[in-house]
Amino acid sequence: MNKVILMGRLTRDPEVRYGGATNTAIARFSIAVDRRFKRDGQPTADFFECRAFGKQGEFVEKYLHKGTKVVIDGEIQNDNYTNKDGQKVYGTQIITNQIEFAESKNAQGGGGSDYTPTPNSNPGEGFMNIEEDIDDEGIPFAN
Repeated sequence: MNKVILMGRLTRDPEVRYGGATNTAIARFSIAVDRRFKRDGQPTADFFECRAFGKQGEFVEKYLHKGTKVVIDGEIQNDNYTNKDGQKVYGTQIITNQIEFAESKNAQGGGGSDYTPTPNSNPGEGFMNIEEDIDDEGIPFAN
């Protein structure tokens, strides 16, 4: 079985290209995953190269950017090749099966609501009015 689940932040904006006979989206990005236990002199995070194809690649292109916190479900794949000097280069990459946001847009700092109540709006619309002189005994969950 080859399965990995990672949670981390994108270290850069994704690179997306389209190719193949069906013009499939291919997204490349990397994430930084904090280490659970940190020792003096050792890195506090690990960095993983990720690939997303098809609809996942389109999702990455549209919604993810540097700093976005995501949870990735995928598979580890070797990314070995011989460079132009004839040396063997070893690496790994994560092929994503599923990508989900790990925090809200507001927590990322890019969100925020543009809602401003107008003087004519009724903030209690849809709720029952409670008389001010009623005691807390008559309201469930008041305490």
